[in-house]
Parts: sequence; C-alpha cells; structure tokens
Amino acid sequence: MDFDLPEDLQLFQTLMRRFVDRELIPLEPRGELDAATLDMLREKAKAAGLWMLDVPVELGGQGLGPLGMSIFWEELSRTVAISPRDTRVFRSLVGPVLLGLKGEQKERFLMPVLRGDWTPCFAITEADAGSDPAAMRTVAVRDGDHYVINGVKRFITDARHADVAQLIAYTDKAKGLRGLSCFLVEMRTPGVSVTADYDTMMGDRPCEVTFDNVRIPATNLVGAEGDGMALAQQWITEGRILRHGARSLGVAERCLELGISYSRQRKTFGAPLATRQAIQFMIADTYAELQQARLLVRDAALDLERGRDVRLKSWIAKSQATEMGFRAADRCMQMHGGMGLTTEMPIERMWREQRSFIITEGAAEVMRASISKKVYDLYE
Repeated sequence: MDFDLPEDLQLFQTLMRRFVDRELIPLEPRGELDAATLDMLREKAKAAGLWMLDVPVELGGQGLGPLGMSIFWEELSRTVAISPRDTRVFRSLVGPVLLGLKGEQKERFLMPVLRGDWTPCFAITEADAGSDPAAMRTVAVRDGDHYVINGVKRFITDARHADVAQLIAYTDKAKGLRGLSCFLVEMRTPGVSVTADYDTMMGDRPCEVTFDNVRIPATNLVGAEGDGMALAQQWITEGRILRHGARSLGVAERCLELGISYSRQRKTFGAPLATRQAIQFMIADTYAELQQARLLVRDAALDLERGRDVRLKSWIAKSQATEMGFRAADRCMQMHGGMGLTTEMPIERMWREQRSFIITEGAAEVMRASISKKVYDLYE
C-alpha cells in the first residue's frame, strides 16, 4: 500500500507551502488585514494558480478533489495571517451544494459566486438544533409557485457579508429528517435580516439570521423536497474531514515547527530547552500524534474522492485530528511560557481557533456517540 501523495499533489503542496511561507506568515504581526491587502493577496494567489481550487476545470477552476483540498487546508492552516473561515483570497470554499447545481440555478446562484460577485453562506444551525438537526424549527410552506419561510438560524458564518444562503428548513415536519429541504435564498429578499452578531474567542463573528415570511420562488428549491438532510450531510461530512481535520494538521505542524525552533534557542539554567526530557516528550508526542492523524484525514479524503460512504471515517478523523491539534497548540504554548500567551506569537490564536474545532460541525461527544453506534452495528 502506497501512502505517498501523487506527484502532482506533492508539487501542489510545495507551491502552497511556499505561498504560505513567503506571502502569509510575514503578515502575521499585522493582525487583521485590510481589504487592500486581501485584494493584493488574491491577485498573487491567482497568479500562482491557487484560485478556485475545488472548482471543476470546466468552470474555470483547478479541479482539486478532496485529497488535494486536504493538502490546501493543511498548508493554509500553518498561518494565522488570514482566517481559514475567510475564503476571499483563494475562493476555495464553494461547497458541494452549489457545485452540484444545474441549469437555471447554476446560472443564477453558482456563477456569481465563481466570478467573485457573490459570497455564499450555509444556514443550518439553530438555537435548539446544533447537534440535533431534527429539532430544527425553521419551516418552508408551499404557496402556489412560491415557498414562504419562517425561522431563525444561529452561528451562521459570513452571513453579514453573504449574498445567498443555502438554507435547510422543514417542508414536512411529520417526516422528521426526511422532511428537511434545501433552498437558495438571496439575502436581500424582503424578510431576511441579520439580527445578531456573536463575538467569539476565535475572532470571527457568526450571525443570527431571521427569516420572517420570506417569499421565494419554488424554483429556488435544491433537488426535491426531502433532500435537505442529504445535501447538508455532503457539506458537513466534507467539512469534518477538510475544514476541521486537515486544518488541525496544519495547526499541529506549525506548532511543532515553533516548538522545535524555540526549544533549540531558549536556554534555562545554562542549557537549551531541547535538552530537557519534558520538552523532548512534548515534541515526540506531537510528532507521533500528527503522523497518526494525517493518515486518518488523508484516508478519509481519498475515500470521499472515490465516492465512498465516509461518514464513519469523517467522525473518526474529525474527533481525533481536532483534539490532536489542540494538544499540539497547548504543548507549544506551554513550551513558550509567558511569550506563548502574548499576541506577539501566533500560538494563542491557534490555541483559540483549534479549541473551537472540537465543538463546531459536530462536537467531540457527538462524534464518539456516532462512532459507537456504528461500531455496534458493525459487530452485530
């Protein structure tokens, strides 16, 4: 069994790492980047061939599959210069729902996103429906050639700046999860309003979005009624492997690099930290755990690329990689002592961001419950 990346992805990884090292990491001391700097970085990314990476070639993208995108997220997450939640520089988070659109929906909703004219958001989470989507209250009622939507979504990333929401709502509550449907809702539609922002420890500001008698054409339904949960699962499963699993690898890799460099330079009681067994064990554990998690993430990404059912592998990769990444960040912070707590270093930002991964898109406890249920089924 060959665990090496294909040659083309090895070259892509080198290109991505060079871009991160040369263009992004030097900007970390500046904090949040202004629009002009982000525009400049976007042009550099385009020139380097790092634009619309997950978009099919026939639509003007690079056509990277999940394994290639796992490399992208891993390398990008070695820096805190730009938030991984901000895709403006690379336009690389279009997602399976929008990429699956066809015909008139493709022209109306996908193409403006690919041109960079529109920003999408994904609206599924609610106050009482995070880990339990069946508890969702948002409803879409058919009214002739339209649907009327009422409900409130919470913790929606990019909602304040979004032009279109991929909204999950009930069209038939009696059917449970099979009664959920997916709709494309333009954020300028009357009745759509961003009613709250949440400042988080990660530095981003997800929003609460209210849908008050929002009337949309029936043609905005994606697929058929009842397809919503399946479409949402595509987004969530991909996210658990890539936006959480692979990003955790990048955080751990950078923390390992920082820890090794600092422990070689910093002396205590006349000897480098690197000679202390406590530090050596931190480095050893981080490296070993990173290698293990990388195999889990890439295996899941490759199976996703092959079209296999990867729910179990996504739960394992997400839970193991995110917790590994947090341990790596925590050890790195401990190695750096007081400096690790300051904004002079990227460590505290990585620590905060990584802690969120253990909760978002499937809390660790939910992942373990799902794994356990599946394992019991496998051993019947």
